[in-house]
Amino acid sequence: MFITSREKAIIELIVKTSGKHTVHSLSAYLNVSGRTIQRNLKSIEGILAQHQLQLKRTPNDGLFIEGKNENIYRLIQHLAESSPTDETPEERKLNLLITLLHEGPSFKQQVLAHQLGISVTTLAAHLDELADWLDKFSITLTRKRGVGVELVADEASKRHALASFFLVYFYEDIIESLYLLQKGDAIEQPVLGYFKPDCLSAVYQIVDQHLAKAQLNLVDSDYIGLVVHICLTIQRTANDFLMTETNDVENQYTNEYRLMKEMCRELEERLSVNMTDGDINELTVILKGSKIQDPNAVYYDSIFLGHLIKKVVKDVSEKLNVDLTDDFSLFQGLLAHMGPSIFRLQQQMELFNPLTDEIKEKYPVLFLAVKKSLETEFKDVHFPEAEVAYIVLHFGSALLMNEEKVKIDAVVVCPTGIGASKMLASRIQKELKMISNVDIFSISDFRSADLSSYDIVISTVRLPFTDVDYILVNPLLSEKDIGIIQDYLQNNVEKITRKKYLKGAPRESGGKERTEVRGLLKEIKEVHASIESILDHFRVYRKPSAESHLHVLEEMVHQAEADGLVKNPDAVMGQLVEREEKGGLGIPNTHMGLFHCRDANVQKLVFQAAHLDKPCVIKGMDGKDQEIRSLLLMIAPENLSTREQEILSLISTSLIENHVSMMIFSSSNESMIYKKLEDLFLDYLQNNLIKD
Repeated sequence: MFITSREKAIIELIVKTSGKHTVHSLSAYLNVSGRTIQRNLKSIEGILAQHQLQLKRTPNDGLFIEGKNENIYRLIQHLAESSPTDETPEERKLNLLITLLHEGPSFKQQVLAHQLGISVTTLAAHLDELADWLDKFSITLTRKRGVGVELVADEASKRHALASFFLVYFYEDIIESLYLLQKGDAIEQPVLGYFKPDCLSAVYQIVDQHLAKAQLNLVDSDYIGLVVHICLTIQRTANDFLMTETNDVENQYTNEYRLMKEMCRELEERLSVNMTDGDINELTVILKGSKIQDPNAVYYDSIFLGHLIKKVVKDVSEKLNVDLTDDFSLFQGLLAHMGPSIFRLQQQMELFNPLTDEIKEKYPVLFLAVKKSLETEFKDVHFPEAEVAYIVLHFGSALLMNEEKVKIDAVVVCPTGIGASKMLASRIQKELKMISNVDIFSISDFRSADLSSYDIVISTVRLPFTDVDYILVNPLLSEKDIGIIQDYLQNNVEKITRKKYLKGAPRESGGKERTEVRGLLKEIKEVHASIESILDHFRVYRKPSAESHLHVLEEMVHQAEADGLVKNPDAVMGQLVEREEKGGLGIPNTHMGLFHCRDANVQKLVFQAAHLDKPCVIKGMDGKDQEIRSLLLMIAPENLSTREQEILSLISTSLIENHVSMMIFSSSNESMIYKKLEDLFLDYLQNNLIKD
């Protein structure tokens, strides 16, 4: 029986004081965090199951072991005979991987086994498993007689492999260590036997400061991933494992590169290290592949991608006989997720999804439908099953959103991704009819949230907080998880109903109805104002002899100022130029370019066009130069509601909806484009707002 010394101590304490110890008392007794105890209890449940025993809780959350006395006695005998080890197989494989990457280039198996304190047989098994893992990163691990164990790869591949191993198997340990360092706790030994605590703490602080300054809010997993990659880069570079220099000139003009360079220069000063241009380039790729946490951060930029996503949604809808084509939340979530994901795939970066097999087994039809649609629409991108599974979660969330009203408020802490958190929230409301409202927080949001209005906290990962009661569940919500939540609600029903009563539940019901009516009226006003603004100020400029496309843009922006639509035309123009520098704005296979931005100096939604008799050359969205004759301008205030975003997204994705649309928008016929906009808005009102 594999068991650690702490797990053994916890079981012995629970057996000796049945029902008396809680998670909090165990953490105090063993001088570890409550989160660590929660993680150990998960392992202990597996150990108890081997002896037909279960870990249960009293109404006061006291822990006890339930089962036959002879089974409990047999467990105690096994504990007495077992020799605890505090190193898991994953930890041994991590130590092996670090040794291979840092102390190579080759090792005799006997020497390597002795160095790691394991048998040659165990070493052989670990090497087999590592060889399969490393193969995904184009790393070859060989074993030759007379030579020993060798690992052959370039430096970039080695860093990706090691970082991915940390994030896949030790993600929660890294979160806990960062939490302790943030609190000011001293950590003497290297974190996970590798990361220097002062380096980890400095990187976390500097990344946090610079991302906040740049107003970038990454998904938790990508945020931690960026910290890990930077720490690993610093330590590898300090040990003279250097990156191959690359002349990625295009990369160096991006905002991500400038941001990463600022962070690296500050880290160099603080930690007295030197980082190469190759390091900065590689970390820039990591940052560019990170997902933004809030889907609202994706507006109407990715026209071509948005068009393909709409086709995927339509195709999946037809395959499932369910109409999801008007679900803007699904479209927005997919747009936020797939942009960075496709970038990762193109950069051959590892995409890992621990739920892939479970999703395939639980939703086989939906998985096949999504996979087929992606293959049909994205002919030049290969989506591995792990990425398909993430996209399936977005569709699963949309399919489960329409649920009946109930009574209890819950909050879900789920940093595994936008789709996964929505999926879990929808599953909770579907399976537990008494829960009426489920809000979703990331770990960073959860830290500052007011939990007084929630009756239950549910999380998919162990939280680094010892003062919060929560229920740990699988993101797909198994039957066992549903039972645990039901037990908790049943045991706390008096407390929950008393809190509801003190709030004045009967009066709150009527208030909620009024809020819904006012909310609908507010949305109607927003839609009315948005559509009216676009139609009232739409116009087509004729530019027979324009000096450049920037000159045309400048004229359009200054005319917008004269019309009272813009306050500071130079600031808006600066935003448009900056957006063009980030990436191409020419729409592939057309003669159109869509120039767009959001800025506090823009007063209303504006969509206008300029027809150029003499074509201009700009960079397209596919990275290639192209000629444009139609310059489309779309500008909006910095803060937009969901409905306003829908209106803009409606226009941008309709530009290449079909051949007829492309012909209309690329023409110089103002009345024809105006009529097209009217048709779009009328269709939107009938199929969205009125249906809602």
